[in-house]
Amino acid sequence: MELLHREEEARRRRYYRLILLGLFLVLVGAMLLSFWVGYYPLTPLEVVRAFLTRLGYAGALRPQAVTIFWNIRLPRILSAVFIGASLSVAGATYQGMFRNPLVSPDILGVSSGASLGAAFAILNGSPNWLIQLSAFTGGIAAVAFSYLISRKSAHSQILSLVLTGSMVMALCNAGVTMIKYISDPNDVLQQITFWLMGSLTKTDMASFRWSAIPMTVGLAIILLLRWRINLLTMEEEEARTLGINIRRYRLVFIIASTLLSAAAVCLGGLIGWVRLMIPHMARALAGVDYNRLIPASAMLGGAYLVLMDDIARSILSLELPLGVVTSIMGAPFFVYLIIKRKERD
Repeated sequence: MELLHREEEARRRRYYRLILLGLFLVLVGAMLLSFWVGYYPLTPLEVVRAFLTRLGYAGALRPQAVTIFWNIRLPRILSAVFIGASLSVAGATYQGMFRNPLVSPDILGVSSGASLGAAFAILNGSPNWLIQLSAFTGGIAAVAFSYLISRKSAHSQILSLVLTGSMVMALCNAGVTMIKYISDPNDVLQQITFWLMGSLTKTDMASFRWSAIPMTVGLAIILLLRWRINLLTMEEEEARTLGINIRRYRLVFIIASTLLSAAAVCLGGLIGWVRLMIPHMARALAGVDYNRLIPASAMLGGAYLVLMDDIARSILSLELPLGVVTSIMGAPFFVYLIIKRKERD
């Protein structure tokens, strides 16, 4: 019996390694494909040569290829990878913490708070870096406010977080609506609306580097502690009997997920459905163990958003907002999840 168990576990490990290898190859393939997609396609050879120019290469190469590679395509592709991975990992973490496959970090108001911060900065004519900073600060502040209020509640922590998060989300959305109402419809309102739709058009290497720092920190924390997310799927009374401080772990993961979500939103705007849809797809491939689910979600999310960005900038003559494309893909998936849960019940 013990031998059969070991063989089964070894088989699962081999399967998981193959899944991770496959997802990694899909991610790399999507990134390479993205250099070719666009008004000025770059061949694989041009991509390699443009990259080598920073290492002293001076061979035959179109001058515009170097500019397109370093100033447009590379920061945009890296941003899509990091945003997709961050949103997917944050979504998977929240689904484990709240023991609900239909929740996402939005439930604590991070996206609404970031939207309010960005809208306020745009209203005041701030430069792009200050808009990013305001969005990041707004997202962090919204989640912190939700968490601090929930600690004063007599209800369970999960219920309190959901209720306070809904309240904060409503307040932030009301603030965004008020800012849009008083904005100049010929200039400021258009900027706010475009930002809220989500896009990587204005992404450059400087903005990517700034946002990559909190995303890297958040990803590192969750990847290092990912097996503990399995503990958060337990009931609080059961966890206490085992001597597990489930509230401490929940706070750590809320902080890490908020860093991921706030940084992703401040870099690319509101890009919906990724944090809800991708964890389910990764779960179907890697299983329910978060020790395996988190890395799978990160790679699948990065590859997915890169491909969605390719569609956004190539399907029509003008570029579609990335948030619109992901919503078109995500809404039917959400309906499928609801129907699937209904059938199980």
